[in-house]
Amino acid sequence: MRVRDWQDILEDVASEDADPDGWRAVAGRRNAGVGEDFYLGHPATGVYQLKTYAKNPRDLRGVGTRVARRIDEELDPLLPGHGEEDGGRFAVRQPPEDEDEAERMARRLEETVKVHAEAPTTPEDFFEDVMEAVDSPAWGPMEYEFAGRPDRLDELSDTFEEAEQLLNSELEDLIEEDEVDRGFH
Repeated sequence: MRVRDWQDILEDVASEDADPDGWRAVAGRRNAGVGEDFYLGHPATGVYQLKTYAKNPRDLRGVGTRVARRIDEELDPLLPGHGEEDGGRFAVRQPPEDEDEAERMARRLEETVKVHAEAPTTPEDFFEDVMEAVDSPAWGPMEYEFAGRPDRLDELSDTFEEAEQLLNSELEDLIEEDEVDRGFH
């Protein structure tokens, strides 16, 4: 298992050749200590685990690794499904490469918003169309608890106990190195 910077993991997610709306996520507070736990999964690419904390209001630090190469029948129920009533949404985005791309993206986004403003729409359809307009490489349903831990998060942590221990150790080293006693919220 290769532990890497959390941003490197997100770069991998963004560069995967997977259906962007096939991603699913679970996140919440870490079980012990400052920061958050985050699992991100896609049937074609597997499951990634990230642990992050806010060193200060502008600097998020963390570590992560791939914990599974695919989502099997054991892992599938541990990630939220599309259309779950009480779930939220997440997206990974990349900035435009240059000014021309930014202008094209802005025009697509403007047209998308106009279409949805003039016709009946659902929140899900609007979200998906906006993500496509801004070329988001990954988006989908997310179960998240800001002040706690979803049950699924505990189940995933138990499932990937070895990665959980290793990433906790690596994150604690970062926190100690940064001389941070608590994170920012």
